[in-house]
Amino acid sequence: MLLSNRVAVITGGARGIGRAIAVKFAREGAVTVIADIRAEEATLTLQQVSEVKSSGIFVHCDVSNSAQVQKMVNQAIAAYGKIDILVNNAAISPPENSLANITEEEWDKVLSINLKSVFLCCKAVLPYMEKQRYGKIINVSSVGAVSPAPFMADYAAAKSGVIAFSRSLALQTAPLNICVNALLPGITRTELHDSVIPKGMTKDEHFSRAAKMVPMKRVGEPEDVAGAALFLASELSNYITGDRILVSGGFQ
Repeated sequence: MLLSNRVAVITGGARGIGRAIAVKFAREGAVTVIADIRAEEATLTLQQVSEVKSSGIFVHCDVSNSAQVQKMVNQAIAAYGKIDILVNNAAISPPENSLANITEEEWDKVLSINLKSVFLCCKAVLPYMEKQRYGKIINVSSVGAVSPAPFMADYAAAKSGVIAFSRSLALQTAPLNICVNALLPGITRTELHDSVIPKGMTKDEHFSRAAKMVPMKRVGEPEDVAGAALFLASELSNYITGDRILVSGGFQ
């Protein structure tokens, strides 16, 4: 198995892409720490993890809060003694809005959850990876960072920041055998898209229309992103750092 005896922290692991990554990692031998605010959905993730003969724990954590992030990392270390993999996946997708109508509070919330959380989690986990001179950090950005949609300036700014942050941190940690990379999912069938579905349109109608823009003629599934995350988390990618991988069916 590709992740035997590895410990992975996955933020936003209660559903969607985070859940798919947790289950994929579990199948490959990792134990998982699910950091999220959605306890009920996180329980379902852990049930799926247990079904593939692995184990994990849920830690309630607002990843934009430094004290809660540090407490989450402390619990992971107390439970498993190390952290080998960090997947910064937690994010929100704000409704489309013109810049004039984005409030300062809304801007701060998107930047805090989608970008500041990546900084906080990396800062808290890095000392343990530095000590063991090994680590894989996967920061989930978005195709929207390199091909931003109109009326989503806050989201685009945060996700672009994730890419630049990942590149800078990768250069810092490369001598320590710590790889830092960014994943850029395209249009993916998750709950995150609920906020951008036009009124009067069903989810199926929305994703069917979106698929027409994708060269592969389908939208992504969480498992598509999980497969790329597995590659970056495993030793197959030991000489890859500071890079970004688009998981978008050719859309960019």
